[in-house]
Amino acid sequence: MSSPSKHRFKKQSWYKRLMYKRLPVSSWLPGYNSEKAIADLIAGITVGLTVIPQALAYATLAGLPPQYGLYSSFMGCFIYTIFGSCKDITLGPTALLALMTYEQIQGRNFDYAILLCFLTGVVQLVMGILHLGVLIDFISVPVTVGFTSATSVIIAVSQFKGLLGLQFKSRGFIDTVKKVIVNIPNARLADTTLGISCIIILLIMRKMKDINLPSSQKGIKKTLWLLSTSRNAIIVLVCSLMAFFFDRYSESPFKLTGTVKEGLPALGLPPFNTEYGGRNVTFIEMCSDLGSSIVLVPIIGVLGNVAIAKAFASGESVDATQELLTLSLANIFGSFVSAMPITGSFSRSAVNHASGVATQFGGIYTGILVLLALSLLTPYFYFIPKASLAAVVICAVIFMIEYEVVKPMWRSRRADLMPAFATFAICLMVGVELGIVAGVALNVVLLLYPSARPQLEAEIVTTSSGFSYLLVTVGNSLYFPSVEYIRQYVSRAAQKQAGCSMPVVIDCRYVLGADFTAAKGLCALSNSLSSRGQPLVLLSPRASVASVFSGAGSSVIVVLTPNELDATLQDLTGHIALPIIDKKENVTPPPTYRSLQNTDDVIEVVIGEEHNTIPLLKNNTTETVRKNNSEVNDT
Repeated sequence: MSSPSKHRFKKQSWYKRLMYKRLPVSSWLPGYNSEKAIADLIAGITVGLTVIPQALAYATLAGLPPQYGLYSSFMGCFIYTIFGSCKDITLGPTALLALMTYEQIQGRNFDYAILLCFLTGVVQLVMGILHLGVLIDFISVPVTVGFTSATSVIIAVSQFKGLLGLQFKSRGFIDTVKKVIVNIPNARLADTTLGISCIIILLIMRKMKDINLPSSQKGIKKTLWLLSTSRNAIIVLVCSLMAFFFDRYSESPFKLTGTVKEGLPALGLPPFNTEYGGRNVTFIEMCSDLGSSIVLVPIIGVLGNVAIAKAFASGESVDATQELLTLSLANIFGSFVSAMPITGSFSRSAVNHASGVATQFGGIYTGILVLLALSLLTPYFYFIPKASLAAVVICAVIFMIEYEVVKPMWRSRRADLMPAFATFAICLMVGVELGIVAGVALNVVLLLYPSARPQLEAEIVTTSSGFSYLLVTVGNSLYFPSVEYIRQYVSRAAQKQAGCSMPVVIDCRYVLGADFTAAKGLCALSNSLSSRGQPLVLLSPRASVASVFSGAGSSVIVVLTPNELDATLQDLTGHIALPIIDKKENVTPPPTYRSLQNTDDVIEVVIGEEHNTIPLLKNNTTETVRKNNSEVNDT
């Protein structure tokens, strides 16, 4: 009998494990010290200098005023500090979700973006509670590669408008390309020069941290690294100063960001109804307008966040459910401060990791820096040239185009290129939501195809007892899509290879499952073969497979072990096993069937040296029996 103290200890341990699992801050906070605090402070400020210009650019990409990017950049930092399981991840707006948000608010007001953020969090919370993170596994790497590459191209092309100083509205990738080409004569020289110069400088600064220097020059190496990681903030700051001095002493030649609303966002419930187009739009109508994005945006957000967590987990397991719950809370609470949908950012997480962050507390400093920017710096955001923000976005997304995986995918399995290219093409031509749905659907078809067309191998086997039979090996499960295919294959092989005279044995050792339709189909096949004197036997099926056939009332004979096969065949055919042949006697044993050649149109048996085609099945006609006996005696 267990003691009460032991039971209490187990109960306390269970609660403690649950607390550490669902509140990761409780595991690392007790060991927090000044050394970790300094590391987190440096990393938090470095990430903050990266997130501020990116947030402004991503808000513009989403079709929102620039301040909405900052509204979306601090709540996720605070939430992830408490609930996040990976110290390197930073939550906030990303180019991908900004693009998906833009697809939903075209022709509508900004309330749709905030409501989409709230609904994204709710859907992710439901997925986390129901442990539906497994749905992410249905989005394969080829689909992810095609989707990410396509969205990167779409985002880069969409920024040409700001890069060239053009002014037009477009819908979709193809429409944007057409309008960029048509409006190139209207490009502003100052914006184009500034934008291209910013791209060149950003790419050069990106490589500065990779310069190999001797170990004695650690200070220079650290300075280059700091300049490289803060390149976005530096470029935006320098360009803003240029625009400010131009505006002060003459007219600015650049298109500027314009007025950014000053101060912190108002705290309140997300908009469950709105007004636009001169009418009141209800919550149901807003959800109907958002459509499939209510499901796709949360899934894409979780996919990206879990992928980043795995990348920085250093081989440790990632709790996808905890990441789901954390991301859901960040989006739900973010919607109370007018945020758009957010997820983990790979570029900012990489900066966080490279900055030497020690714990999740680094996000606190990043969030505080964003709040300070909202409180103090918004008047100066007016002078940020749009071309510089476009350059920041383009340099962030061009490295997300994963063209290098095509070659290994071609070498590994060429069929995987189909969902990758299909996703890429449909995302560009139709839309990102339909693109990923089409890619997943095509991937599921490729996944199900082996179930409909399993690998089958047929060969004629002669046992030591002298019995010959047709052995058909099934390399997959026996489910309803494959029943007719298996029936046709076995019937054709039994007729052409076995000459309508040998028993047919289906090797079920590799069959992992079966269903009622398959059991009935094989029962019909058994009746068809038996009508011409060919019994059908299932060899070594698993217990679960055998129970399906017995439960369906199938008449197919089941042999559990190979040792029982000889006795079963003897009972079915009525033949007596051949005795051991004396070497002194001049008796020729039955032929050995060496190989089997199977094509779509012709199935033939390649027999050994002796051309003896004596069937081993009992024939009902006495004349055939007498003829067979005479042939044996003649031999």
